[in-house]
Amino acid sequence: MNWEQAKGKWKQMKGSVKKQWGNLTDDDLEFIAGKRDQLIGRIQERYGISKEEAQNQVDKWNPVALEEPQARPKQERKAS
Repeated sequence: MNWEQAKGKWKQMKGSVKKQWGNLTDDDLEFIAGKRDQLIGRIQERYGISKEEAQNQVDKWNPVALEEPQARPKQERKAS
């Protein structure tokens, strides 16, 4: 995931973050503001897990807001 994009699309991503980590508050989400290290810290704090586990969860998380559009294969037209 590109965290520079995350900062720019944070408003769109908040719902996905809240769905993944429901213990995070709205204030947490405002504080995080698309910053990976802040997200990891808040997850660690709210869930009582190690920094490594929080990093692992964030690395596995793939928000729809940051997914790059997949190139569609061109369809060949049938000759009539």
